[in-house]
Amino acid sequence: MSFLDSAAIASRRQRQVQRVLYVTLGLNVLVFLIKLILGLTTGSLSLIADALHSSTDSASNILGLVAMRFSSPEPDDDHPYGHRKFEAIGALGIAAFLGMASLEILRTAVERFWEPQPHLQIDELTLGMMVGVLGINVFVTLYEHRWGKALSSSLLLADARHTLSDVGVTLTVLLGLAGMHYWGIPWLDQVLAVPVGLLVFWSGWEVLRENVPFLTDRVAIPPKTLRELVLSLPGILDCHDITSRGIPGQMIFIEMHMVVEPLDVESAHRLTEAVEQLLQQRYGPVRVTIHLEPYSHIEGSRS
Repeated sequence: MSFLDSAAIASRRQRQVQRVLYVTLGLNVLVFLIKLILGLTTGSLSLIADALHSSTDSASNILGLVAMRFSSPEPDDDHPYGHRKFEAIGALGIAAFLGMASLEILRTAVERFWEPQPHLQIDELTLGMMVGVLGINVFVTLYEHRWGKALSSSLLLADARHTLSDVGVTLTVLLGLAGMHYWGIPWLDQVLAVPVGLLVFWSGWEVLRENVPFLTDRVAIPPKTLRELVLSLPGILDCHDITSRGIPGQMIFIEMHMVVEPLDVESAHRLTEAVEQLLQQRYGPVRVTIHLEPYSHIEGSRS
């Protein structure tokens, strides 16, 4: 498989990620409108705040679509290694949304402990619609997570975590409304908001932890692992000075120095192609740069 073939596969993957984002954007806009209408008609500040929090889901979808627009895997003159890091930058933007949402949740929860709680008219229809909204959130989370795993998309996985935080917030608000409606406990929602806010913060931290190493070109595959795999092919005497970066399953860039048994160029070239094919079978799309060296550069033979 040539690099152009790998880029074509990556392009198809990009279009699939975009389709998933369009579906989730439509559902998230629907959730936002339902929560906002319920909040305005009932006068519930927690519902209005929840609607504002849900708006970050739509915003993160739009951010993801913009990031995907600029994260084309196809190389060009200005970006010979493609544009894949734009997707990771989009995931970091979602992490920022998660951080801001968590701080807002915790701040509001603390403030409400010191403020008088107004009596709200919460009816069965409001609670039923909130249960429906919760179901939509759960579906979107599972849908994005499933496709994020299938497509190895850090952006979809990050957005699924963001929507999961909305599930927690919606559940908190729903329990708070039920507490006010059935049990007369006006402070239940802000008590439950504290662990939810911490959950949102942890989700943002996980997104950062997964994407910052990619942006800083952390090793994608341990050199020892690559060396053992390459040396398993007959005709290869040594492999050293190995570097790698990228994401397994999406695109990995690998460089290595190699000593081969054949002395003629054509036979040596066939071995390099065999190495590239082996790496693609094991790790998916890869772009390998191999520097051939003479026998004197075998590591064990160096003085």
